[in-house]
Amino acid sequence: MHLIETRNLSYTYNNNLAALEGIDFVASRKSRIALLGPNGAGKSTLFKHFNGILTPTSGEVLVRGEPISKKNIHEVRKFVGIVFQNPDDQIFSPTVEQDIAFGPINLGLDPETIAHRVDSAISMLGLEDLRERVPHHLSGGEKKRVAIAGVVAMEPQVLVLDEPTAGLDPGGVEDLLAFLQTLPDRFGITVIFSTHQVELVPEIADIVYVMNRGRIIGSGTIEEIFSHEELLLSTRLQLPPLPRAIHRLRDEGVAIDMAYRYSDAETSLLKAFSRQP
Repeated sequence: MHLIETRNLSYTYNNNLAALEGIDFVASRKSRIALLGPNGAGKSTLFKHFNGILTPTSGEVLVRGEPISKKNIHEVRKFVGIVFQNPDDQIFSPTVEQDIAFGPINLGLDPETIAHRVDSAISMLGLEDLRERVPHHLSGGEKKRVAIAGVVAMEPQVLVLDEPTAGLDPGGVEDLLAFLQTLPDRFGITVIFSTHQVELVPEIADIVYVMNRGRIIGSGTIEEIFSHEELLLSTRLQLPPLPRAIHRLRDEGVAIDMAYRYSDAETSLLKAFSRQP
């Protein structure tokens, strides 16, 4: 049973603009899934269907095999946590600690459990020095971490992040990716994130969906997606720098194994150039 599944999902805005058309998507337990596509592809709109913020015009969304309904919407929103692109859309409490506690309080948990969840989320996101700060006085990267901590404190089984690295400096991106990589194996949390930064995808995702103009135009493993350069070019995206460089070396006659992740590329390069005369 998939944790999230959409079947022939379509969504049309009130102005009759079709935002999603015929979306078939699945997310399994402990998955790392990237939704790749240019701005305006429909990624954010699709995410808002995963926990019932939006209702399909046609088709359906299933969470743990059950269609989202008024009867189960409360449980769905505990199960699927969404972090929006703009953290200011989710941060509104006087202090960081209070903001992170907001979700667990609204779950009706006892004070001891709330305190434990807040402390755990603060530790996971490295927010110890910020817990008494006013959220709106923080930097963009700090706000992003607070927003994520507030969702993590709800202990969802699926964490959905819309353009999570937007506005972060390189160090912030590295820290966030390292954190997201730990969630499936360490905590059993499925991670779904959207981006148009193709270079990030091989380092964190196992499965990739490519979207363009409201449709899914490709899906598969890292190797399956990035071995079809024309698929990315059709969405005005490019291969990540590493496979582009390896393609160039191959064109120059260097016998080198294809690689998409930094660790694999290092192995391929050392192997290739150790064979050179």
